[in-house]
Amino acid sequence: MAPRPGTPVRGSTTGRPVMALLDLLGQRWVLRVIWELRHDPLTFRALRERCDDVSPATLNTRLKDLREAALIELTDEGYRRTELGRELGEQMKSLTIWAERWAEALETLPKD
Repeated sequence: MAPRPGTPVRGSTTGRPVMALLDLLGQRWVLRVIWELRHDPLTFRALRERCDDVSPATLNTRLKDLREAALIELTDEGYRRTELGRELGEQMKSLTIWAERWAEALETLPKD
């Protein structure tokens, strides 16, 4: 079952929404699936190939979790992001920009 706000999740006994989201996004392959669905819908097979041939069982579990979380949906054309999933992708752009600045800052630190 996908982490849900209001229920205990990794790092939070209260299940604050941000903690539930971070728990979900921290699961292996979740971010990759969301990333690969950034453009067009993909069938299970196409998505699996784009995810470096992740095991079918793992991919099925992640797709189920992401559907329960209302971030993706299955259509006649394949899996695609929902409106919430697209909004999450937009929000992640800011985090990506910050992560690039962070990486540059770390490069300037002296090595131990």
